Amino acid sequence: MSEKIDQIVEDLKTLTLLEASELVTKIEDTFGVDASASVGGGVVMAAAPAAAEEVEEKTEFDVMLVEVPADKKIAILKIVRGITGLGLKEAKELVESAPKLVQEGLAKDAAEDAKKQIEDAGGKVELK
Repeated sequence: MSEKIDQIVEDLKTLTLLEASELVTKIEDTFGVDASASVGGGVVMAAAPAAAEEVEEKTEFDVMLVEVPADKKIAILKIVRGITGLGLKEAKELVESAPKLVQEGLAKDAAEDAKKQIEDAGGKVELK
């Protein structure tokens, strides 16, 4: 790698999680990309016609926070922080902007566990 790339990597290693999150958001806004897009997206698109012919069981699930009652917001915020690893500010924004995607591409067990935790705290969740 070039010296410039090595320096950028070294600078990235010193960022806090909050700074890294802000950097990702800034890159997404600046370049019009989505950092949550999977790396193997091209492979999935190529396999799409074959998938239409066969009915397969879904293996990846998205956890969607649909509704947050005002009196349960703090409890749900704590659960969302635990599930996602987000900071307080990011988790608060996610909870307050429901309906919102909490996590995507989870295994069935992990998605059902996240759904159960949020519902136990009083939130309404959908798995997609």
